[in-house]
Amino acid sequence: MERVTKLSSEKAVVIFTASEYPMCHTVTSLFSDLGVAAAEHELDKDPRGREMERDLARRLGGRAPPVPAVFIGGKLVGSTDRVMSLHLGGKLVPMLKAAGAIWL
Repeated sequence: MERVTKLSSEKAVVIFTASEYPMCHTVTSLFSDLGVAAAEHELDKDPRGREMERDLARRLGGRAPPVPAVFIGGKLVGSTDRVMSLHLGGKLVPMLKAAGAIWL
């Protein structure tokens, strides 16, 4: 739990991913297209990835898989569905600006 908390606040946008889930690529591409230099942590390549995956699943209400898990400004925003909903509703960019992830 401490590791996720520490890593989630290292940059304005932090995304926990796993290479076997295609939606992780979709979410990281969205942030890249918006000009965000997000920190990405691939759980399947981290020795403590399983531990972090369990923590993220708990934080997301038992959601499986718990990736992608997006943090903006150190706060858990959610997974693909929540991020896309915010983006389509015009709320994602203001959140990114408020967190200092983008300036335009």
